[in-house]
Amino acid sequence: MRVWLRHNRTGFCIAVAALLTACSAAPTPEAPPTPERSAAPTTETAAGLSPVAVQVAYDMAQAPFDEPRQALVPPGWTLSVWARMSKPRLAAWTPDGALLISVPSTGEVVVLRPTDGSPTQDVLLEGLDQPHGLAFAGDSLYVAESDQVDVYDYTEGRAINRRTVAGDLPDANSPDLRGAYSHALKSVAVGEDGAVYFSIGSTGNISADDRDANPPRATIMRVPPGGGTAEAFATGVRNGTGLAVAPDGSVWTAVNNRDNVVDPATGRPDPEYVDEHPPESVARLTPGRELGWPYCNPDGGPANLPLIRDVQTNADGSEMDCEALPPIEQSLGAHAAPLGMSFTDAVLPAPYASGALIGVHGSWNREPPRAPEVSYFAWRDGGLGDQQTLVGGFQSEDGARWGRPVAAVAGPDGAVYITDDYADAVYRLAPPR
Repeated sequence: MRVWLRHNRTGFCIAVAALLTACSAAPTPEAPPTPERSAAPTTETAAGLSPVAVQVAYDMAQAPFDEPRQALVPPGWTLSVWARMSKPRLAAWTPDGALLISVPSTGEVVVLRPTDGSPTQDVLLEGLDQPHGLAFAGDSLYVAESDQVDVYDYTEGRAINRRTVAGDLPDANSPDLRGAYSHALKSVAVGEDGAVYFSIGSTGNISADDRDANPPRATIMRVPPGGGTAEAFATGVRNGTGLAVAPDGSVWTAVNNRDNVVDPATGRPDPEYVDEHPPESVARLTPGRELGWPYCNPDGGPANLPLIRDVQTNADGSEMDCEALPPIEQSLGAHAAPLGMSFTDAVLPAPYASGALIGVHGSWNREPPRAPEVSYFAWRDGGLGDQQTLVGGFQSEDGARWGRPVAAVAGPDGAVYITDDYADAVYRLAPPR
């Protein structure tokens, strides 16, 4: 029997053969009309990219760089190992030109300061609960921990005067969850008006009780400008780890959608169907937006994806009218596992001057695994174009991989800085001079 894995998007896998058994033992629901199986976007190919050797200094050439590595990048661009550090996750540039990186595994936020050679590394904040999301609004630094969101004054290279923006957020230490939380890491973004947005992931793959929790899980929350009570801004967001503000001020999320979805045609989690369904969502958020989880799943793509009934959780459509939901604006291939999301700000050369960068961690629960990469979505007329691969080559044809990007942010020097918590590295992707 093929055992499926549910990837919790933070680097841990849980076997769910029991879930598969439960699904197959359940009565087969009446299936809705079989959706057209249009091809979801894939990341195995990287049209227009060129292979380059990953540049690495001798003192940073530990595994996986103890042997030559090759990546796919735009022609004329280079990729180098800029820094080595353990399990770097999300990143943000400071007003004074340093790069902050969250390290949930150690409870730290690390600051990397560029020099003529390798950057210097120092701990900016420590003793935090799984810090993940980082965002600046002027000189205010917002940090999303697993159980709260705080803001600091960033001054003279220090983060001081900590204030809590939203507290008592659910994580594995919440008494009612008894240690069971698959998506505890949270992301944060700050709107042009000063409103603070943060993600709360679902406790599991299918955990509909999250929708009625207080605060609701599987949501994007909003704290109004100047502070106040956090309220749900978007619901049905299984794990919206990607969270960013676009050039026009709109808020977007990149979502890790559910695993082991039942094939509407058979009522069973058919492996071939599961490999390509559902696509991962990249959606513009508006007040009250509903993304459907766990009752509706996006289908087709790559753009303007309709939502269809999940026949395991919403067989007769009584839980939610999926057809009434607005289509999902953009997508990535099923189980791509998008993590960090950011927008470029006219510091990169065309055709990458304005668009979204998304770190694609790559799947575990697909055969072969969805390949890790850095994806790019061009910003056009207030929306996002189709997914393009900006950096690939982290995975071979047999599924073996040497790196897994988490986040990519454009730097003030016109390069892109990429965190990789699998290779324990920060890369610098530089365009031609």
